[in-house]
Amino acid sequence: MRVIVSGGGTGGHIYPALALLEQLKARGLLDEVLYIGTEKGLESRIVPKAGIPFATIELQGFKRKLTLENVKTVTVFLQGLGKAKKILRDFKPDVVVGTGGYVSGAILFEAARLHIPTVIHEQNSVAGVTNKFLARFVDKIGIVFPEVAAAFPANKIATVGNPRAQQVADLKPNDRLADFGLDPKRRTLLIFGGSRGAPKINQAVQEALPAFGQADFQTLFVTGRRHFESVQSQLHGLPANVKVVPYVDDMPAILPDIALVIGRSGATSIAELTALGIPSILIPSPNVTHNHQMINAQSLGKAGAAVVIPETALTADFATTVVDLMQDDARLVEMTRAAKHLGVPDASDRLIALMQAAIQAHQ
Repeated sequence: MRVIVSGGGTGGHIYPALALLEQLKARGLLDEVLYIGTEKGLESRIVPKAGIPFATIELQGFKRKLTLENVKTVTVFLQGLGKAKKILRDFKPDVVVGTGGYVSGAILFEAARLHIPTVIHEQNSVAGVTNKFLARFVDKIGIVFPEVAAAFPANKIATVGNPRAQQVADLKPNDRLADFGLDPKRRTLLIFGGSRGAPKINQAVQEALPAFGQADFQTLFVTGRRHFESVQSQLHGLPANVKVVPYVDDMPAILPDIALVIGRSGATSIAELTALGIPSILIPSPNVTHNHQMINAQSLGKAGAAVVIPETALTADFATTVVDLMQDDARLVEMTRAAKHLGVPDASDRLIALMQAAIQAHQ
């Protein structure tokens, strides 16, 4: 199978694409691949580092207000279509897959016009602008959350889950927590506000650390690199059962040894938590388009897999909420069961099946 994949701007668009390609390779289905991104996007660093052939198209996103900059955006988009057409004709893909971000708009739109099989994947509970635009042109649409289905033509949709889930689903408990000076056999709380960290989460956790220090569990507090020094300067001695680090390079590797996660509710995090059946306290970022992290989180909250706390509700009761949950064996078991029920451990295989269906529809 000759595959072009396009997605960029955020890790939430890039990592599912990489997980999909990994499974295609593992199954011997990938003959050749080309990843299309932008020169300035995060994908320009992540994709080549993964050893995947990478090409760029110059594009930019639309401003949400009517401005002259949007005129330039249209001009750049039309120029991008020309380059997309050349890439498609040179590479001759069997299928083109878009995982979101405005960069995928040009390549998927042009592929559809050239009658090349096309598939888009929507990771979030609220459809992205690019995927909503592409929905009428592409052959198939893979979704994760049922809440997003109404945004797309019903006859094109299939629930496939997030490929990142299959990438982590088979991970087993290990001794990686020892790398942080923690006991791999002891019940562990992980706090992680995303790669950049989350100041309001960090502040709430700092205030809760004395209570965590007196509790019968251990805590790994990941501040985010940009906030580490600031947090460190405000801490005056740490309990022996609390470790504070700026970042964890291989976060999935330690997840099987975690009893409870406190963090954001981005698509990748949700995929990992549900694939592994990890209970969570989700504090959605309010600084995302259409508040989609809150809707993501509520999907788990309604199922009993997570406790959802808006950032504005991080009060002095936070420490008590966490300690009580960490010591409630029965509830943690129930949350684990609920999270696993939501997980899609064969997500990549489902998306591959959707790609194959798109190809067959053109034969």
